[in-house]
Amino acid sequence: MQIDWLTSLLPPDEDVVTVVLDATRESESGRQAVQTRWRDLRRTLEAQGAPADALTAIDERVERPTHVSGEHGRVLVASRAGLLVDRTLAGPPASDEAVVCRGGAGAFALARVADETVRYLVAEIDRAGADVTFYDNAAYDPGHDEGTQTVEGGHDVLNKVRAPGTATRRIQARAEDSWDRNAEAVAAELDRSVARRRPELLILTGDVRAVPLVRDNLGGAARPLAVTIEGGSRADGVNQEAFGEKVRAALTAYRMRRREEVIDRFRQDHGRDAGATTGLESVVDVLRRGQVAELLVTEAVAGPPSSLAGRTLWVGEYGMQLAMSRQEALDLGVDEPRELRADHALGLAAVEQGAGVTFADEASLDLVDGVGAILRWHDASTPSDHALTMDGDTARM
Repeated sequence: MQIDWLTSLLPPDEDVVTVVLDATRESESGRQAVQTRWRDLRRTLEAQGAPADALTAIDERVERPTHVSGEHGRVLVASRAGLLVDRTLAGPPASDEAVVCRGGAGAFALARVADETVRYLVAEIDRAGADVTFYDNAAYDPGHDEGTQTVEGGHDVLNKVRAPGTATRRIQARAEDSWDRNAEAVAAELDRSVARRRPELLILTGDVRAVPLVRDNLGGAARPLAVTIEGGSRADGVNQEAFGEKVRAALTAYRMRRREEVIDRFRQDHGRDAGATTGLESVVDVLRRGQVAELLVTEAVAGPPSSLAGRTLWVGEYGMQLAMSRQEALDLGVDEPRELRADHALGLAAVEQGAGVTFADEASLDLVDGVGAILRWHDASTPSDHALTMDGDTARM
């Protein structure tokens, strides 16, 4: 899961404040609860020496409601220049957290945002055309889209006549021809929208006859992205809550598939002992070398709270100057090593080398220390966590 579209917003040489908090506001008292949580976090940030301008920017933004119903979380990132990121999460964090650090130390929070973000199009189709809406957030929310485009096919003989006779058959044929032509026009516009918007998912809904016609006419880029969901329509009277639930289910299913593709690649590469490794020490080594294409972390490591929050690593001027101990950092040539929370240090090193970050369920993937990595390249000096290559028994090897 690439996060550079978020980390590119961060100034590399300034302190950046990252806040993850429960933003649920189901009542007026819920609003007060959010404010109280933020005030507690703010005091923590002040003690860490957070920039006053960054705190003021978050003050102002926390006052604004998210307009998201039910339980949810929020990630806010700010610097002296002002607010950089404000995104909602589908669920609240297990605990609120606020940190101030340079570079990409809040990478796991941003990875959470990226993991829940899906760029998608919803096409509500009938036999005359379609309404097409683009979203770049994970939650289906008609109030948070980028506008709706209306596509009209231009062929208006849409209804068949139920009566015997040659004229009737002609009208029926013309109606079916109109459906086909209108479907071709809608599909062509969806192809253009896919090329322009680069969505990850294309949701088709609407008339039971028109939707399959459109799907059959989609081009090679759009067709693999398409999924069909019942319940939507261009007409009034749609049960938006029920349709929204179906859309959210489709987005969740896509996000899980997206994760699983990365996890499957890790399993394959790790099984061959070529191109993947796990365990904190091995991951630190490959991060230091710039070998990591994708950093995998369990939910417990990603946090908050993070299972690695109580452990520290040592870094130099740059995040990739990474070591397990101060002495190791000195041996690597770092003049003034600084101690950093292990989860923050891993995220910082991953950001510096443009690595993606993928979350893995502990039940589906066994990662030593909760961390693993898929490598861009490997050679004889690349560390291995396989027992055969670590036991020193060269006769067995």
